Amino acid sequence: MRTLCASTLIGEFFVIGFAGLVAMKSDDLSNATVWTVCGIGMLLSVLLCGVITRPGGVQLGWVLQIALVAGGFFIPMMYILGLLFGALWWASVHYGRKIDEAKARWAAQEATS
Repeated sequence: MRTLCASTLIGEFFVIGFAGLVAMKSDDLSNATVWTVCGIGMLLSVLLCGVITRPGGVQLGWVLQIALVAGGFFIPMMYILGLLFGALWWASVHYGRKIDEAKARWAAQEATS
């Protein structure tokens, strides 16, 4: 699960950075506000790569997904990208857990034989 989720989070890191570049063109937002919010989101996405297997890691990932969708209030394209990454996050968690279970079964079979 860790590899799939980390891949999704690194992709989000870049999307958040590019969204910051787009948001800088908005007259309603100051550059300091844009980069504070984007910087926190980018930092969170990188930090989550390291704690994804710990308790609460997946839930924090869902919080980041919700924040990406909420970014659509300022950059309308983020609605689409947020939903896309939300689907990727779900798939990473869902199929990552299945892969982990299969690996555990395989390791148990190898240990007994």
